[in-house]
Amino acid sequence: MGEAARSPWTARVLTLFPEMFPGFLGLSLAGKALENGIWALDVLDIRDFARDKHRSVDDAPFGGGAGMVMRPDVLDAALEGARGQGGQLAGPVVYLSPRGRLLDQARVRDLAAGPGITLLCGRYEGVDQRVLEAHEVAEVSIGDYVLSGGEPAALALLDAVVRILPGVMGNEASPAEESFERGLLEYPHYTRPADWCGRLVPEVLLSGHHDKIRRWRRTQAEQVTRERRPDLWARHSRAQDEGEG
Repeated sequence: MGEAARSPWTARVLTLFPEMFPGFLGLSLAGKALENGIWALDVLDIRDFARDKHRSVDDAPFGGGAGMVMRPDVLDAALEGARGQGGQLAGPVVYLSPRGRLLDQARVRDLAAGPGITLLCGRYEGVDQRVLEAHEVAEVSIGDYVLSGGEPAALALLDAVVRILPGVMGNEASPAEESFERGLLEYPHYTRPADWCGRLVPEVLLSGHHDKIRRWRRTQAEQVTRERRPDLWARHSRAQDEGEG
C-alpha cells in the first residue's frame, strides 16, 4: 500500500478583518501551494462571537487610558470556535504583538515542522491579558515597530512559514543558502551581464572553481553580517566558539 497522504499544514486566523486574507498569500508560490492543498487557510471573524446586537468586541481599559481593549469573553468564544468539531486547534496559538518574542528563522522552521498554527490578530490597544493566560497564548513580534493591527504581521509570519513547506519552492536546496539559515546574512548575488555599466562581477564567480566560490561566499556572508548585524555576528561567533570547545 502507498504512504498515506500528508495532511495540509493549516493556518487558522482569528481577525476582525477576514477580507484581508489570503491577501498576497493567494498569489505566486504560496497561492499555488494553497490551491494544491499543501497548506490550508481557515479565517474566522471575531465579531461572529460577540454577544450583543452591535457585535461589540472591545471595551474601555480598567485603570483608564486611551484606546480600547479587546474583550476576553469574546476572544475566548472565538478561540473555542477555532477548535472546530474535532476540538483541536491548528498547532500553537500565537498572538501577534510588539511585546512578543522576536520571530526568527529557527522559530519559522519549528512552526513549519508542526501541523499548523492558530493566529490571533489584535486591534486597538491590544487584548485582555487574562485570555492570553487562559489559553496559553504565545506572543510573537515581527519587529520593533507598531502596526495598525495583527493582520500584516500574521501575513508576514505565514509567508515565512509557507515558503519552506515541502513542495512549495521549486528548488528544494534554496532555503539552505538563505539569510539566517546558518546564523549569517546571505552573500551578494550577481547575474548577466558580467559587465554592467562598468561594474564587473567578482572574478571568482566566473572561475568555475566551486571550492573557491564557496569560500568567497562564506567570507562575504561573514563580512556583511559583521557590518550590518553585529547582534547576529556575536551570536554566530559564540556558537562557533562553543562548537569548538
